[in-house]
Amino acid sequence: MSDPVVLDQKLDLPAASALLTQLQGRKDQVLTLDFAQVKHLGTLCLQVLLSAARSAVEDGRTIEIINVSDRVEEQLRVMGMTPQRIAKGAQ
Repeated sequence: MSDPVVLDQKLDLPAASALLTQLQGRKDQVLTLDFAQVKHLGTLCLQVLLSAARSAVEDGRTIEIINVSDRVEEQLRVMGMTPQRIAKGAQ
C-alpha cells in the first residue's frame, strides 16, 4: 500500500495544474486521496480529481477518499457531488 495523496489546502484554478501533475504520476492499486487539509475546492480541481478517478476506475484500480471536512462536503454538495461519486469517477 502506498502513501496517500495529501491534497493542498486551496484547490483552486492556480492549483489545478500541480494537482494534475501530482495525480498523473500515481498508478497505485488503491489511490487514497486525503482531504484533511482542504479548505477550498474549486470546480477545475474537482474536474481534475474526477478525471483521475475515472482513469483509475477504468484501469481496475480503486479510489479511496479520506478526511473530508463538513466544509468541503458542503462545497461538493453545492456542485452536485459527493466524495463517493468522486471515488466512482462520476461525471
